[in-house]
Amino acid sequence: MPFQKVQTEKLSIAVVRQIELLILRGILRPGERLPAERELAERLGVSRPSLRDAIADLQDQGLLTAKAGSGIYVAEVLGSAFSPALIRLFGSHDEAVFDYLSFRRDMEGLAAERAARLGSDSDLKVVQTIFDKMEAAHIRNATEDEAQLDAQFHMAIIEASHNVVMLHMMRSMYDLLRQGVFYNRQMMFQQQTTREAILDQHRAINTALQARDPAAARAAVDMHLTYVEKCLWDGKKAERNEDIAKQKLMHEAED
Repeated sequence: MPFQKVQTEKLSIAVVRQIELLILRGILRPGERLPAERELAERLGVSRPSLRDAIADLQDQGLLTAKAGSGIYVAEVLGSAFSPALIRLFGSHDEAVFDYLSFRRDMEGLAAERAARLGSDSDLKVVQTIFDKMEAAHIRNATEDEAQLDAQFHMAIIEASHNVVMLHMMRSMYDLLRQGVFYNRQMMFQQQTTREAILDQHRAINTALQARDPAAARAAVDMHLTYVEKCLWDGKKAERNEDIAKQKLMHEAED
């Protein structure tokens, strides 16, 4: 008969599984510091030796890392999604920028649709809170804060979609965007008219999510990223036009 005696699970294994799930679900983020050993053991209701065994197991898996004199951190696993050579290619070819936006339009449209259907009330409150901060940054003319909140807003929607594969894939993509591999987000917030339009687009996304309207949420994301794509195209055309104008000016000066 295919039965085995039931055995009580070791506490350290239960701790490992709990922390694994927190990382998988995106609750514990790459680079985040865990509480001190005594505090974490108390929160988990386990002995410190059991906690140490669990931490050692998670370090062996590459999910946690120790920093001397600082503590235990969630490992920076995002960089493993793309090789350095591929990242360099992304950053040196315009084609990658527009493929990236097309990919985001598809993935984030789906995420917004799922978030409107499946996101909890707390998920949507997080989205609302970030949007409120965006509005406040806009009023203060804090363009750098506004650009950072833009990325947080989109990641909050992806988190609210409750698809862990999409979550980690898109976190990896946003990490490259944060590094300026695809384009400089802050450049999008330099012109007042562009900032106004982007804020209005985020407002439309948020409104659709709070109303739990999947179709409207997806359409609002599509409209927003299509606008971003157009702005980037216009910017690149303006750069080319300026290069041509400079050549003409130099030629006229030589005559």
